[in-house]
Amino acid sequence: MTPETLRAWWWTRSGLDGSLHGKSAAEVLKRAGWMRSVGGAGPYLGLHARSGLSRPEIDAALAAIEIHELPSARGCTYVLPAAEYALGLRAGQGTTDSGDLAAAKKYLGFTDAELERLCTGVLAALAQGSLDPIALKRALGETVRSFGAEGKKRGQTTSLPIALGWLQAHGKIRRIPVNGRLDQQRYAYTLWDPSPLTGASDALATRAQLASRFLAWSGPATLDQLQAFGGWSKRDTNAAVEPLGLLAVGEDRLLLPGDKAAFDAFVAPTAPNPKFLSSLDNLLLARRDVGALIDAADAGQQLWTEKGLTAGGALSDLSNQAIVDRGRIVGVWDWDGVKGELVWATFSPPTEAIRAEAARMSTWIAENLGDVRTFSLDSPESRVPRLVPIRALAAATRRG
Repeated sequence: MTPETLRAWWWTRSGLDGSLHGKSAAEVLKRAGWMRSVGGAGPYLGLHARSGLSRPEIDAALAAIEIHELPSARGCTYVLPAAEYALGLRAGQGTTDSGDLAAAKKYLGFTDAELERLCTGVLAALAQGSLDPIALKRALGETVRSFGAEGKKRGQTTSLPIALGWLQAHGKIRRIPVNGRLDQQRYAYTLWDPSPLTGASDALATRAQLASRFLAWSGPATLDQLQAFGGWSKRDTNAAVEPLGLLAVGEDRLLLPGDKAAFDAFVAPTAPNPKFLSSLDNLLLARRDVGALIDAADAGQQLWTEKGLTAGGALSDLSNQAIVDRGRIVGVWDWDGVKGELVWATFSPPTEAIRAEAARMSTWIAENLGDVRTFSLDSPESRVPRLVPIRALAAATRRG
């Protein structure tokens, strides 16, 4: 399979070919994969690109608990469909809460007994209804301990976030955005009853199940890519894939055996179908191999990173959002929150299809999102430097 066809396969498997148009948010997430959530617009952009859903429709699915933002693989937050809440939570256990808890025990004198008392208090307080962290702290009083100057130095001002993280990871409580949006990080907490976690968990079975899901979303992929996604050791990664009977594709990529017939028969689409995707979209982030999605002719294109301009073909991740057509990254874009406009550029003179999609997305973003933050601390002002090279590239190519 050629690099062009492989890119198109990933594109199609990710549901960007139009096959998920009109589907629900939960259906998209189950087919295309969990969407990384860091307080930015990524989930909205990803769901819209595949299904055409508006932000209010996605927010309605969130309010109905058909989809949810949960700590899961590697302890990172993703938006998941209801059918996979248990898998996501189990995949994150041992990573979502262990880091802060271990640091508090080691440096701040926090104990398991203190954690138990605090968790008991949180559950009792939430039995009266949902509360935000300020109200929770008020209700718990002295049960919440200030970690003082030493804690502040380590990014842990009080003991409350440790308890909230532990209870979330174990499916006891869930957090809900106070304004119902995924791209603005202000939360309240509520009891999760019934919890999606029931019965005993098996770490090996969880890893095998997650490996199967990852390869269904993103295969063919390498073991290293799977290991990075799961946050596992090499030994655990090998054990996770052992029962899956994976098939080799090329030198080091692996495919689920159930996908072999479709993979062999796959024919790349020929009709232009550009999409304006988040830099955290599954197509770009899951395998962390941006270079594989950039054509050889564009590999030297200089793209913005925090360390300066870098050849796109050498990148694992993008700092700008991406314009992608049938799996190939053909340009970059971002939103100028100061001027309220879409800023975009292609590596070659843009086609009419790309121009039309840019105009459509400009309107959709203005009406649905208002701004496009990549992550919670992203702001219109901090975004200005990365807009400069996009505008320069546009000036060089859009004349065509």
